[in-house]
Amino acid sequence: MRARKYLTVGVVTLGLLASACGSSGGGDAKKDDAKGGDKKSSQSSGAVGLDGVQSAVVQIIAAGSFVEPSESIAASETYEGKSSGSGFIIDPSGIVVTNNHVVTGNASLEVYVDGKDDPVSAKVLGVSECSDLAVIDLEGDGYPFMAWSDKAPKVGLEVRAAGFPLGDPEFTMTNGIISKADAAGDTNWASVDSVVEHDANIQPGNSGGPLVDASTGKVVAVNYAGGDVGGTGTSQFFAISAELAKPLVDKLKKGDVDSLGVNGRAILDEESGLSGIWVSGVDTNSPAGELGLQGGDIIEKIEGLSMGSDGTMADYCKVLRSRNATDKLAVQVLRFDEDVRMKGEFNGDELEAIESLGSAVEAETGPLQSGGSYSGYTRVSDDSGTISVEVPNEWSSVDGTPLTLDDGSQWANVTASTDVAAYMQTWNTPGVSITAAATSALPDTDPTAIVNMFAEDALAACTNDGQQAYDDGLYSGTIQYLSNCGGSGASAVYLAATPADGSFMVLLSAQMASEADLAALDQIVATFIVTV
Repeated sequence: MRARKYLTVGVVTLGLLASACGSSGGGDAKKDDAKGGDKKSSQSSGAVGLDGVQSAVVQIIAAGSFVEPSESIAASETYEGKSSGSGFIIDPSGIVVTNNHVVTGNASLEVYVDGKDDPVSAKVLGVSECSDLAVIDLEGDGYPFMAWSDKAPKVGLEVRAAGFPLGDPEFTMTNGIISKADAAGDTNWASVDSVVEHDANIQPGNSGGPLVDASTGKVVAVNYAGGDVGGTGTSQFFAISAELAKPLVDKLKKGDVDSLGVNGRAILDEESGLSGIWVSGVDTNSPAGELGLQGGDIIEKIEGLSMGSDGTMADYCKVLRSRNATDKLAVQVLRFDEDVRMKGEFNGDELEAIESLGSAVEAETGPLQSGGSYSGYTRVSDDSGTISVEVPNEWSSVDGTPLTLDDGSQWANVTASTDVAAYMQTWNTPGVSITAAATSALPDTDPTAIVNMFAEDALAACTNDGQQAYDDGLYSGTIQYLSNCGGSGASAVYLAATPADGSFMVLLSAQMASEADLAALDQIVATFIVTV
C-alpha cells in the first residue's frame, strides 16, 4: 500500500510564505542539561485557561540555511535567512514545546512572547527527529504557561489551534473538532504510534503550536502537519496527542531522544528508484554534524538497511529506537550534488568516498571495451519482493523467480540483463543476478565457501584473478574477480557478503563487457535492497 504523504505545516520561510519542513533549526545552540533538567513541571492549577492561551503561545524565528529539493530530487535549492514556527510554554520557568523541524539545524533562535516587544533568547534542551518534538528553554522566568490535558482525545471534541501561521506576528486561533483520534503516524518526516486528525485550520508557521480543548484551554495535542492527503482536494490537519507528547517532553528536558541531529525527511522517487532520508539541515553539535553530513545529502542505508523505501521515516526511526544514543551506526550517503557515494559511522568515522567497485574490477581484471553509457536506471525486484535494485534501463529483460539449490532450498533471486537467456548461456552479455537468504536458513554462512560454490563453473571458464576480502562499511564478505570469461574478453565478479548484524547473506554475480557495465556495477551495489 502506498505510504500517505503529508506536508508539514511547520516553519514558513519569511518572505516566501511557503511550507518548508526542515528549513529551520537550532543546530548551534548547545543543550543545557543542568538548566533544563532541574526544572520541575508546575501544578496545572496555575495554568492559563482558554482566555489566556495567547499569553502562553510563542512565535519562534530561526536563522540559518537549509537545502530542499526543487520540483524534483534532481534539483535542489539552498535557502538562507529566517523561518518561523510556533511553540507553547508549559512551565513558568520558560520551558517551551515545539517541533524538531522548527529548531534543528539553524544557527540561532529568537522567541517572541506575548507582551514583549523584543525577542527572548532561548536554548535547545532536547529534540526528537523521529517524534518531531523539541523542548527549548527561554531566558528568565515567571511566564504564563499551559497545562496538558489528562483526557484521551475523542472524536467530536471541540478544539482550537493556536499559533502564528504564515510568519504573521499576530496571534491566530482557529476552531474545529477532532475527526480521528488514532490516525496513522508514519509520515515522510516523522514516525510516531499515531496522531490526532482535526479540522481546525493550520498553515505553515503553525508547527509546534498547541491544539487545545475549547472548554478548558488545556493542550490536547501538538500541531505538526497539514495538507491534501491522497490528492482528494480536501485539507486535513494533524497533531501529536498529549498522551504521547507529554512523557517524551519530560525526557527532552534532559537531552535528545531518538535523534542524530538531522532536519530532514524521507524521499521516494519512483521514476529513478532513489530513496533515502533527504538532509535539509544538520545540527553541528550532533552525531550527524560530527559525521560530516551536509544539507542536500541523502542517507541511503544505515547498518545495511535501506532508508525511506516506503516513503516514510519508519525504518530510520526503528534503527534509532533500537540503539543507544552513543552506538556506532554504519551509514551510506549519496552526496547528490557531487554524485558521490560516501561511507562512515554515526558516532565513529567521518564520511569518506566509497571506492568504486567498477574501478577495482578494472584494476584486477584489466580494461574493457571503452565508450558508450546507459540512458539511466530503473528499479526491478524479484517475485517475492525480497530484493530490489536499480539496473540500466537497457537491461529490460528481468527474471524474478527464486533460485532452487540442489538440496531443494530456495533463495530469493532477481536477474536483469539485455537478454536474460543470453546472459545465462554466454559470457559477453552484460547482466546481474542478486540472490539473498536469511543466514539462519543457510547450511554454510562462510562468504568464501558461498563464493566458491556459486563461481565453480566460472572459475573453469575464466581467468582467475583472485579473491579478496570485501568491506564497504555496510557489508563485508568475499569477492572473486574473473577475466577473459569464455575467451570473450568479458569480466565477471562473484560477491558474497552480510550486513553488520549478519542477519542475511547476499550473493551478487555480474558480467561486464564494457566500461558502461562497470559504471552500472557501482549503481547496482549502491542501490540494492534486501528485506528478509
